Amino acid sequence: MTSDPHTAVEPGKDPATDETVHCWSLDDFEALEFDPFLHDRLKEKRAARIQLPFGQGSAWLMSRYSDVKAATTDPRFSREELVGRSVTASSPHAIASQKASLNYADPPRLNNMRRVVARAFTGKAMNRLRPTVQQTLDGLLDAMERHGSPADLVEHLHGPLPLAAVADLLGMPQEMRRDMTSWANVAMTPGPAPAQSVDALKTVRETIVALLDMRRKKHGDDLAGVLTAAAAAGEITDDEAVSLATAILVSGAHAVRNNSANMVYALLTHPQHLERLRAERHLIPQAVDELLRFIPHRSGVGLPRIAMRDVEIAGVTIKAGEAVYSSYLAANRDPEVFPDPDTLDFDRGPIAHMAFGNGPHHCVGSMLARMESELMLATLLDRYPRLALAVPPEQVEWQTGGLIRGPKSLPVSW
Repeated sequence: MTSDPHTAVEPGKDPATDETVHCWSLDDFEALEFDPFLHDRLKEKRAARIQLPFGQGSAWLMSRYSDVKAATTDPRFSREELVGRSVTASSPHAIASQKASLNYADPPRLNNMRRVVARAFTGKAMNRLRPTVQQTLDGLLDAMERHGSPADLVEHLHGPLPLAAVADLLGMPQEMRRDMTSWANVAMTPGPAPAQSVDALKTVRETIVALLDMRRKKHGDDLAGVLTAAAAAGEITDDEAVSLATAILVSGAHAVRNNSANMVYALLTHPQHLERLRAERHLIPQAVDELLRFIPHRSGVGLPRIAMRDVEIAGVTIKAGEAVYSSYLAANRDPEVFPDPDTLDFDRGPIAHMAFGNGPHHCVGSMLARMESELMLATLLDRYPRLALAVPPEQVEWQTGGLIRGPKSLPVSW
């Protein structure tokens, strides 16, 4: 970790535009510390120009809630235009396939893919999956208790449960799931080891190809079955089916692993909030939403969009062809939308946070992620009235160099 992350950003000048360019190095921060660079951007009334560690050139960054909302819903900004371009980026390579990915699609093609995937993410489908997730959760905690206190919650719960849930959704047999969590983690940590990240993505993709081949021969109503049926009907291509399943598996196994562990860490280091949830269990869904807003769950920003024409937005003119990033983390800390945004507050009520994104690219798996998080918190509260960190908070070890932030291990006692 950096010894002084608050000095990690050094501004320069873009010789072509004379705009100040902030070199955003995406250093790792302690625990759930919010990136001070984003705090600084929220104080400004206009978009900022940034340069990230990989790729070429610079890009615009939207930080305020209203600007992020506008940029992520404006059809003049395109994800498809990213394909084949080298722009300044958080990762040395694309995590998703550019030619067939949901992430690199614009409407109407994007809408077609989302419509297919949505068939497996209905409220009815989540209700069917819920008892299976709960059964897996109970079994994992039974095994943790046999191990004995203290134990690592990441190893015993946050790692295996999200993989099991998304694999169940896909209809993936047990024999295909071996090492899938570790492959997803390596794939989503490209900075320190780009070659290993590429290899891990290749392994996951090969597993998905085998799963979909199997589903073509034996149909089912799981997500793999939905995707193969849609491909057979010509609604999506075979490559799109593979890309969709791969993205859902990797993000479901990795992002929920870290986000759910972050939530438990946040509660264990906010004892008054933890005790309130013990006394008021009906607040759990509301608490999960506030935790999603509050926790800085990723490093930097995700994928940008490319301006199709000149656009006036956030106090600047973005020229056709320029890249535009939107920080959902910053939007979730905008004081104009969330009073006292750096405070964890379960009394905010219904909140329109952007932890799952915004607009046409809003996360398709948000219902599953919420369900898993709610079940984990409720079950931990029910089973362990004395749940606590087994080490001082400053001794919890955190992952470094990843796109998604989270603890490497979470030792607890009960």
